Amino acid sequence: MSETTNAPTTSLPGGTWTLGDLTVTRFGYGAMQLAGPGVMGPPADHEAALTVLREAADLGIRHIDTAGAYGPRVTNRLIREALHPYPASLHIVTKVGADRDQHGGWPPARKPEDVRRAVHENLEDLGLDVLDVVNLRLGDAQGPKPGSLAEPFETLVELQRQGLIRHLGVSNATAEQVAEARTIAPIVCVQNMYNLAHRGDDDLIDDLADEGIAYVPFFPLGGFTPLQSTALSAVAARLHATPMSVALAWLLQRSPNILLIPGTSSVTHLRENVAGAGLRLSDEDLAELDKIGH
Repeated sequence: MSETTNAPTTSLPGGTWTLGDLTVTRFGYGAMQLAGPGVMGPPADHEAALTVLREAADLGIRHIDTAGAYGPRVTNRLIREALHPYPASLHIVTKVGADRDQHGGWPPARKPEDVRRAVHENLEDLGLDVLDVVNLRLGDAQGPKPGSLAEPFETLVELQRQGLIRHLGVSNATAEQVAEARTIAPIVCVQNMYNLAHRGDDDLIDDLADEGIAYVPFFPLGGFTPLQSTALSAVAARLHATPMSVALAWLLQRSPNILLIPGTSSVTHLRENVAGAGLRLSDEDLAELDKIGH
């Protein structure tokens, strides 16, 4: 599994990466923001949500990230309405392991029966017979928590053997949980919180790159406002770019195994993100930005 630059099917920044036997664009799209406020309920503008998804596909994006808990079950149904039947080159990555409660919380749902139910709901809502990639979401809304993932992950392996899942990954996981998962079955990706200001996974990213495993940062700007970073603002001003553009470009240049899934409910912002991620940062820019996370 390795990076492929100058992919013939897309001009998106970063080229492509291979998840198992699936080729995806390193620039993907995260569907979470298509649900209503607090990732609950339907979008305010149903047609606008469908338009964003279709624009993502038209731009050449071949990696859409979603979860049954978004809505719940809202974004998956929007994806199906907008894009089904799916092009063979489009790959949808989903997550199981959390539910939603009436207060908008994300309670864990990692019992074997919860995992089986979630997989079947994803299949139904997306209109698929097999899911390309399923990530097991661990921890909670505050971040990863220590503990064994064996029971829920083994349930996913069982569903994989039944032919319902092609590839597996983990999300919101500690390095120890990533290692434990890999003793149970191969994984193709890890999806964790990571950005310029939150760089606790630096060593993990490098280790995964050596093993040909993708790293997918969620909330690429989450947890800090780019404008609060003097270094980021200075680099952005020098390049006549937005802080978001610089932060996305930095992620693509950080390691070839990093896949982006920035989310938006706006076609304009989607196009801006694609254009911005193609920014080329110099060694001077990178050195200045590296000071943010250290």
